[in-house]
Amino acid sequence: MNRARAEQRGRKGETIVASWLRLHGWRILARRVKTPRGEIDLVARRGGTVAFVEVKWRGAPAARDQAIDEWRLRRVAAAVEAVAHRYARPGETVRIDVLLLAPWRWPRHIVNAWQP
Repeated sequence: MNRARAEQRGRKGETIVASWLRLHGWRILARRVKTPRGEIDLVARRGGTVAFVEVKWRGAPAARDQAIDEWRLRRVAAAVEAVAHRYARPGETVRIDVLLLAPWRWPRHIVNAWQP
């Protein structure tokens, strides 16, 4: 798949996940947050929890479950470290969630996916 198509699919996946999170009581604070250490797909808040969300879209359910690994999570964690202070107040819970998408499947939500 070429880069432009992958980018388009990624944006569509982020839109789907943002809607899914809203249906589950989350408020979207930001999308595609760029930092010197990497990009964060979505930032969401629900109550006293701020979730930095990585979204992965794959063409097949089996590929979906292999879409995230420690290396990718480490990059997201580094990016979160750079900007968490902008979104979370002292005493709030900060976590990194992953939402995995595949056609004709419900999103797979991995809560607090990164615990160093």
